[in-house]
Amino acid sequence: MHRLFMAVLATMSLFVTIAPLAAQDWPARPVRIIIPLGPGGGGDVFSRLLAEQLHKRLGQPFVVENRPGGGLNIGTRACAEAAPDGYTFCVLSGEPVVYNQYTFKNLPFNPEKDFEPVANLFINANALVVNSNLGVKTIPQLVALAKAKPGTLSYGTFSFVLAYFMEKLNKQRGIDMVRVPFRSGNEMVNAVMGGTTPIVFLGLANMIGQIKSGQFTGLALNSTTRSPLFPDIPTLKEATGEDYPPPWFGLFAPTGTPLPMIEKLHAEVTAITTDPEFVKKNYTARAVDPAAGSRSEFIRFIANNREFAARIAKETGQKPQ
Repeated sequence: MHRLFMAVLATMSLFVTIAPLAAQDWPARPVRIIIPLGPGGGGDVFSRLLAEQLHKRLGQPFVVENRPGGGLNIGTRACAEAAPDGYTFCVLSGEPVVYNQYTFKNLPFNPEKDFEPVANLFINANALVVNSNLGVKTIPQLVALAKAKPGTLSYGTFSFVLAYFMEKLNKQRGIDMVRVPFRSGNEMVNAVMGGTTPIVFLGLANMIGQIKSGQFTGLALNSTTRSPLFPDIPTLKEATGEDYPPPWFGLFAPTGTPLPMIEKLHAEVTAITTDPEFVKKNYTARAVDPAAGSRSEFIRFIANNREFAARIAKETGQKPQ
């Protein structure tokens, strides 16, 4: 019995020793980062900038893989089903992690059980913008146009809460702006430029050039403060009296990924996203807000978003379809 006890103890000690060593040697080969959006949008661009810095710091390539479609569910499922070996991570927004369970009846993953939060990456202030050819500069003017031209206006957004705002606007004002699905922010911007979908509620980072050039007109910004880049665009609360949680992007791992690897990656991401030069180039200049913090803070942040989503779904009678 004594020998058996000592053998078990030795095995346990070996396991405890191996885990940190595995993290110390990680990564030993290229790492995949899945994003459930097409190339060219704000989330994709940021993921590639982050991957480049991780490569420099850790000595292995971090390869961004776009898996768009299905309301962000296709790429999210690919992440959930990946081997939890520390060589697949994913950059996800609040939609698949929090909100899609209220809009899709049969999600191909469990948003609360299939992912381990690694790091909150950025808060993505969304702007309600229109093609400037519409000739509107405020939300009341947009409503008036929609009433004058019923059945002709469409909009795009990836955000559950901002789609809720737009549909509430439709209902309260007696208008019928129709939501159109998109695969990427870049695709959405092109649709506004072409006039096929002249209204979007999208991450401001996707549209800086178009707003500066006058192609797009900003009507409101879903943020607690106005953007330093566009101080003339009011916040949504200033424009309508309503306030909603801003969209965000975070880094996740498939559940079961060794915790030491997750903690090491969190530390590296935090070092990158709090570096003053990185902040200046990739947050301030791109109109997104840093969100660095501890993993426990990120987990609480997600929980708060889920409470808000449940409340909205209950108030509206939202049923998954």
